[in-house]
Formats: sequence, structure tokens, C-alpha cells
Amino acid sequence: MRKKLYVTEPQAQGDEAAAQQMQVTSGTGSGEGDKARADYEAALKQRDERIAALEGEIAEAAKTAESAEKLRAEMDELRRQGEEQRVGFELQMAGARNVKAARALLADYEDDVEKLRTAEPWLFGAGAVAPSPAGATGLPNAGAATDVGAQLKRWRKIAGIDDKEE
Repeated sequence: MRKKLYVTEPQAQGDEAAAQQMQVTSGTGSGEGDKARADYEAALKQRDERIAALEGEIAEAAKTAESAEKLRAEMDELRRQGEEQRVGFELQMAGARNVKAARALLADYEDDVEKLRTAEPWLFGAGAVAPSPAGATGLPNAGAATDVGAQLKRWRKIAGIDDKEE
């Protein structure tokens, strides 16, 4: 009686060479050859399924990495916006007259609002009220009287009332 040897996993050879290696017979008997072929095909099917599963895992990992990268980018953007809002708030609280101009100069002072405030005092002082101009040029009107008596005399003259009648 002759024995058949079965090799379950061929390595680094083509499918036909692997099929021949799976069934090494020293005699005849096609029933055992069909079983070996079926075993071989089952092993190939398992291998293909494992490859497909690994490809799916790789694709999922790539999606996860991609979505993680998107989340990191979104998180960085939110941090940047939060920092901008914080700096704007600090500048407003320090009394900046123009937050945009103060923000532009802030980098020159190591992002320190107090250093900017001491170095550029003209930029701060939003609470100070500028004096309102008296005329178009900021000077009093030339025809205006400076005291009440002179003003009354002027209006009497305009109205045609003589000062001597009183």
C-alpha cells in the first residue's frame, strides 16, 4: 500500500506548483487527490478571506487616521480662534482705542499687553473723551459775544431797540 503526503501551506510558489506540492502521491487513487485539491482550495479561500479582512482593517485604519487628522486640524483652528479672542479681550480690557492696530503691534512686544501699553500709550485710553470743537475750525465764532451784557446789547441793536429808552 502506498501513502500520500499532504502539505497544507505551500510557501512562495505559484498556485499550480502549490497544488502539485499539496498532493504528493506514490501511487494511484483519484479519491484522495480530489480531497487534497479540496483541502488546497479551502486553504486558498481562507488565505484570500484573511487578505480581504486585513485589507479592510488597513482601510479602516486609514480612515481612522484620516478622520483623526481632520479632527486635529479642526482642534488647532479652534485653539487659534480662541487665542485670537483672548488677545482681543485682553486688549479691550486694557483700554485699546483700536484693537486691530494694537493686535498688529503686539507681536513686537512679545505678545505682552502690558509691555505694549507702556511702550505705546497713545494706543490706549478708550475712556478719555476728546474735547468737542466749538466751531468748524475748533475756534469760537468771531461774531459771538463773550459776556452776557455785550450779547444783550448786540441783540437789542439787531432788534432795533435803543438802549437809551430804558
